[in-house]
Amino acid sequence: MIRRSFDCAQGPGGKGGTGRAQSRQEIKELDGYHSHRPKEKVRVDSNNENSVPKDFENIDNSNFGARSQPQRRTAAQRKDRPQEKGRGDPAASLSKSSNEVIQYAEAKGGPAPAPPARNRTHPRTTGPGQQAPQHRHHHPPGKRPASPTPDITYDQPPKCEINGKEAISALSRAKTKECRQQIAEVYCRHKEGQLMPEKVSRYCPLEGKASVNVQWEDDSSESVPATPVRIAFVLVVHGRASRQLQRLFKAIYHSSHYYYIHVDLRSNYLHRQVVALASQYPNVRVTPWRMSTIWGGASLLTMYLQSMKDLLVMSDWSWDFFINLSAADYPIRTNAQLVAFLSKYRDMNFIKSHGRDNARFIRKQGLDRLFFECDTHMWRLGDRRIPEGITVDGGSDWFLLNHKFVEYVITSQDELVTSMKRFYSYTLLPAESFFHTVLENSPHCDSMVDNNLRITNWNRKLGCKCQYKHIVDWCGCSPNDFKPPDFHRFQQTARPTFFARKFEASVNQEIVNQLDSFLFGGAVAGAAGLRAYWENVYDEPDGLHSLSDAQLTHYHSFSRMGLLRAASALQGDPNDSSCRYFPMGHPVSVHAYFLSDRFQGYLVRHHATNLATSKLETMETWVMPKKGFKIANPPNSFTRLQFAEIGTEWDAKERLFRNFGGLMGPTEEPVGMQKWGKGANVTVTVVWVDPTNVIAATYDILIDASAEYTHYRPPLNLPLRPGVWTVRVLHHWTPVAETRFLITPLAYSKHQPIRQEDALRFHNGPAKNSYMEQSFHGLNPVLNIPVHLGQVEEAQRNAGLTGAELERWVDSLVREVWSAVDVCSTGPSACPVMQACAKTAWSSLSPDPKSQLGPPGADGRIRRSDLFKKLRSGPKSAWQCAYLWQDHSTTKPWEFRVEVWREGLRPGALMQEGALGGGGVLSMCIGVSERCSCRLPET
Repeated sequence: MIRRSFDCAQGPGGKGGTGRAQSRQEIKELDGYHSHRPKEKVRVDSNNENSVPKDFENIDNSNFGARSQPQRRTAAQRKDRPQEKGRGDPAASLSKSSNEVIQYAEAKGGPAPAPPARNRTHPRTTGPGQQAPQHRHHHPPGKRPASPTPDITYDQPPKCEINGKEAISALSRAKTKECRQQIAEVYCRHKEGQLMPEKVSRYCPLEGKASVNVQWEDDSSESVPATPVRIAFVLVVHGRASRQLQRLFKAIYHSSHYYYIHVDLRSNYLHRQVVALASQYPNVRVTPWRMSTIWGGASLLTMYLQSMKDLLVMSDWSWDFFINLSAADYPIRTNAQLVAFLSKYRDMNFIKSHGRDNARFIRKQGLDRLFFECDTHMWRLGDRRIPEGITVDGGSDWFLLNHKFVEYVITSQDELVTSMKRFYSYTLLPAESFFHTVLENSPHCDSMVDNNLRITNWNRKLGCKCQYKHIVDWCGCSPNDFKPPDFHRFQQTARPTFFARKFEASVNQEIVNQLDSFLFGGAVAGAAGLRAYWENVYDEPDGLHSLSDAQLTHYHSFSRMGLLRAASALQGDPNDSSCRYFPMGHPVSVHAYFLSDRFQGYLVRHHATNLATSKLETMETWVMPKKGFKIANPPNSFTRLQFAEIGTEWDAKERLFRNFGGLMGPTEEPVGMQKWGKGANVTVTVVWVDPTNVIAATYDILIDASAEYTHYRPPLNLPLRPGVWTVRVLHHWTPVAETRFLITPLAYSKHQPIRQEDALRFHNGPAKNSYMEQSFHGLNPVLNIPVHLGQVEEAQRNAGLTGAELERWVDSLVREVWSAVDVCSTGPSACPVMQACAKTAWSSLSPDPKSQLGPPGADGRIRRSDLFKKLRSGPKSAWQCAYLWQDHSTTKPWEFRVEVWREGLRPGALMQEGALGGGGVLSMCIGVSERCSCRLPET
């Protein structure tokens, strides 16, 4: 729980010199605080993809005001409505506990509230059905959104009177005139009864819900069927995690199957990677069309139906099953096991139902509400009735459907299919219900298996944060990422499962390494790139418009840091310019670099002119963040605080900042996060201090005994003053720890070098140097934070800097929190000590065999049972590892290929090892050459 601290003008406690002692006493009394919110039981093995919160009935989904950035209110308005629901986040209080954030009611415009008296009740987490107090976050006038215009403009006037509050709210929030026009037309058509069928015919001959029970026979799953099924994998991908996608593709690829890939319209970098991938394999195609699909949107169902239609007209692709996957999926059984299982049940359709009361599911899923998608948003427009005559069902939108049913869905003109396509065009989360409803009411109803052959990592305590409110007028949940402690779940499940989700290599890659070891064989320690992960965050063809000004400023500064590191390689010889460079142009690419599941910094590829040769070279610089968190010295007896960090894009579900490294400019709204160990209930004070020692914010956090994380975004007035900020954590007003973070001045505005008037506007701090409407100046002497006039004057001078002077200021600040670890060259370099990027272990151009793709082997696979073998001949320094790929073949002798990743072995070197597979002696010819072929002779 977080509350505003005391009246700063009077000091702690509000009573002059006795304030500190009194505050300590009062805080001690609060240390016995216990949250009375009941703990939600975590579902450890749920396969239900139903994307709504478990306690849906306690959530208010009725208020759909403007969601972009809440407006300021006067103190009088807030006083009249102290617990008004947050506009744009009507369910923000969902399942909050002191493990996360409990916000306090504000009272802006007057003095800060005094510390709680002995008989004052501290604000607590809300109970069922209660609304938590909401913060009003502040924005400068430039960021404040305009009030909705009551006179909404259209190209054509609506054909009816629009009087529904949800439709009016949607019209006031829609960004484009085209979207408003479409919303009005849909609303009027619905009002006139033209959209929804009143009754639909059921074609299933069975009574009730049919579900075939299938058996999991692990021992016989490896047997090769006489006529194996062929699968059409439809990969629905977005984002920039191309290496994770390639690793998935490598694991599921077989030349007998087909791969149809849809890349979101907004993911151009990934689309370029996928097009290059598809060009290597005849059974891989990319959709010639692309859509901007959104979570919960009707566009997702449209995309699936169009993909199915495409697959049906591809006469050269003869497939038996349709399986949809995302880049966050990964197999937990081999391709051979999946084929053997589906060949046994080739007439079945595998789809997961919610398995709960149907009426409750309809309410939770919003199926009885009218939705419409435009402007990449699902707008709620009012209520509607479920058609009579059929049973509406739903659950997971990940499924395996056979060819017969897919053909029925796409080509049938019967009333069920045509009516359901119309009904689900105006439905939230349609892909989670359309196929279920059509299957259960169709002539194919007896083919339904209530199992989509997947395991999903649901942790609703962390995953239900209503994180999609900005794109959907509803409150939804998402599954969590798997991590190594979850590995046993892949082996202990009793039902047939072949895939799991979700996986994110930027969150945890070790779990995927474990799965690879389980499915394809182990790897020796030190294998090239095994524990490294690279994810692109910028690529030159994307254009500078894809970067924020803060990102562009940082990436340029990182590049210059790399050039300084290169120049320092030949220190002591002022006449030698072979390692000195002049920066040229904008960055070429940027990657986030992870090692052993820890963020290691950014890799910036950039151009520079060598001063000795005047030739352009391309190099890559690795910058790593310095540690900003430190325990107070001398250490405090309070030991519950384990770590604290400041950043943006906080992911409460995965408990990390998605803005890796915290690249922040003056217009950011940072979040403070603390990680706690177990212990007694305590209260701590958090103090935010700007670079000129102005106390920007202070608040208390009540930490209960089981708390793990807390996070909070103080409503600071913007812009923030550039420089290194400090956030201090105190217990009983004694320092516990502090963490530093950087607000970097902008060298660019709208991707152009910043002009002085813009620099002064962004770099001078908030108006009147006030981050909040009350001042915390009285706390400076109490917390021993002196204010130096020289610091203030220097900050004012720096605020007007532009050009080279601004770059020097930026670089001096960035070097305080980042260090240039290394630099390499992507091609020939005049610098004699410059290493080649491909020969480093860290560069984005270094070997990454995990995601490297190659031609399929004799068995049709790319990813085979990789046996990482440690060579027993030759000096250990001559090699790191070798990949041994076994090509299973029906003919003898078996063939092997060997790929050597490190040079240095003498040509013609041989290694012999004992029996392998069905017997025989393996002879491998390993040389400096890249590849060689060998045979396993028959015994």
